[in-house]
Amino acid sequence: MLLLQLLVDGAVSGCAVGVVAITFAYVYATTGVFHVAHAGLFTLGGYIAWWLSGQGLPFPLALMGAVAVGAAVGAVMQKAIYETLMKRRASPLVQLIASLGLLAILQNLVALLFTPNMLQFEAVSWRLSMLDIGPIHLSLPQIWTLASSLAILAGLVLFSTRTILGKRIRAVSSNRALAEITRLRPFDVYVVVVAIASGLVAVPSVFIGVDQAMQPYTSVLVLLTAVIAVIAGGIGSLPGAFIISVVLAVLQNLVLALMPGRWSIAFTFMLFIVFILIKPTGLFQTRLKRAS
Repeated sequence: MLLLQLLVDGAVSGCAVGVVAITFAYVYATTGVFHVAHAGLFTLGGYIAWWLSGQGLPFPLALMGAVAVGAAVGAVMQKAIYETLMKRRASPLVQLIASLGLLAILQNLVALLFTPNMLQFEAVSWRLSMLDIGPIHLSLPQIWTLASSLAILAGLVLFSTRTILGKRIRAVSSNRALAEITRLRPFDVYVVVVAIASGLVAVPSVFIGVDQAMQPYTSVLVLLTAVIAVIAGGIGSLPGAFIISVVLAVLQNLVLALMPGRWSIAFTFMLFIVFILIKPTGLFQTRLKRAS
């Protein structure tokens, strides 16, 4: 029964990581920026919702506020930093260094404004509610994490393939030079993409914070796992990144039954290295091409 519970818990946390992975992949495939500051936006979303709920705002409004703030901050990052570097023809390495700087700023700003210590959503009364399904025990926040993550995956895939804006984004990601010639305004598209990704990544951040607790500096490991999932799933394949995220999280949880927790992440990454040596192009076919 322990293995079954570990499997379910891993699947739930994997869905949260999956949202981080698909939103990171969406930004990278479209803009070509290795957006490590995405981890800082993940952290920011949870703290904004915590602060808003602490001010007496109902949880749904606090969640929407976190999404809105995340989207706004992401858009400002793209417009003020990444777009400026792109127009000055900065190399991908320079853009990566700038993103690392933004990550450090966001994490330390959160620690300064709130606290570097662990925080819990004390104002959310239902955070300790449980649902028992036979031998499996799920908290209400876990159920919401699972449901919202699957909804975000489905929504983002449908948005990318069925809407005019989504098709425009795919066109820009395929060929930025041609997009400029055809007046698709790629830089405007980049702002929209980063805003969408930054808003969506706040959702799992909030529900994980409600279920467990929050600290400003723990999101880097989440992003690292997400990036591994993006690479293993095939860069640009949103379902592939999501599925691999779930697989990695489940493996990390199941390994806990065999070895101490500090070794579970190392074991999972070792499996990833073996996998990538065997299939360096990723498991799933790429849906989007990285911007050139």
